[in-house]
Amino acid sequence: MKAFVVDHYGEDGLEPADIPTPTPGRNDVLVDIRAAGINPLDKMVRNGEFKRLLKYETPFVLGHDLAGVVTAVGEDVHEFEVGDEIYARPRDLRIGAFAEAIAIDVADVARKPGSLSFEQGAAVPLVALAAWQALVETAALQPGQKVLVHAGAGGLGSTVIQVAKHLGAFVATTAHTKDLDKVRALGADEVIDYTTQDFTRELSGYDVVLDSLGVASLRKSLTVLARGGIAISVVGPPDPGFAKQIGQPLLAPVMYLMSRKIRAQAKKLGTRYAFFFMRADGNQLAHLAALYDQQILHPVLDRTFPFADTPEAMAYVEHGKANGKIVITH
Repeated sequence: MKAFVVDHYGEDGLEPADIPTPTPGRNDVLVDIRAAGINPLDKMVRNGEFKRLLKYETPFVLGHDLAGVVTAVGEDVHEFEVGDEIYARPRDLRIGAFAEAIAIDVADVARKPGSLSFEQGAAVPLVALAAWQALVETAALQPGQKVLVHAGAGGLGSTVIQVAKHLGAFVATTAHTKDLDKVRALGADEVIDYTTQDFTRELSGYDVVLDSLGVASLRKSLTVLARGGIAISVVGPPDPGFAKQIGQPLLAPVMYLMSRKIRAQAKKLGTRYAFFFMRADGNQLAHLAALYDQQILHPVLDRTFPFADTPEAMAYVEHGKANGKIVITH
């Protein structure tokens, strides 16, 4: 089958390849991929930013979320059958959405929301799981609390706004001038135009900040939190909790040092810091599918690319051109 593999780590590491179609294991479903989402995480993995934590052996197929049709099931799989339309974020070390087919652990799979096309379904798994896990599990968000979401027009931010509103929060977000109406339509209660406004001058007393921009933004974000609030970053630095999450407790001291400065700043302000890295979860995807079918959540797509143009689609995301999710289609 045709695929795009990471032949070696680096910006030029993604290559087209012909590889064997995977064989599903006892607990797997084999999926004919109809569409795959592109995420900043793909760039980070391709560039080797997680190579000490996630031990991929090159060459490996890239791609973290997808929608498609089940073509075979393992002998211990009873939840799905051939012909089912599914969506999934395969677990780490078993990714591979940039291909014609993939074998996925059944625990990572859910039926695709019936109201969504394959393209829309492929745009959802990673960002929806990230939004849900960050807000519900990491932040323990309660109705009436205040959430600041950076980059609200992006693939992750646009989903976090919607999930936070569903959970009963007051939501502020930062966005470019051209996207202000868009994020308001998604449900944002207060919108900061980052081209003309400084969010630290406009906002205060927030319970949760979700940051996807980097350390500079993260440090500023700590200052708008109420005492006891939490700043969650999806771009680092990793903290000791992440070492536990990925099953490498020996790395906890290293991550303790990496996050020492930001945790110290948070503690001084009476707040908390947490690094967030989402995990695969088919049960949560099933719950989220119902929210999409009920029109509570809506996918936000920028554009699609044909499968053959996967490298161009990656470049489009890397250059910051995406205004929503980018999806490749077969």
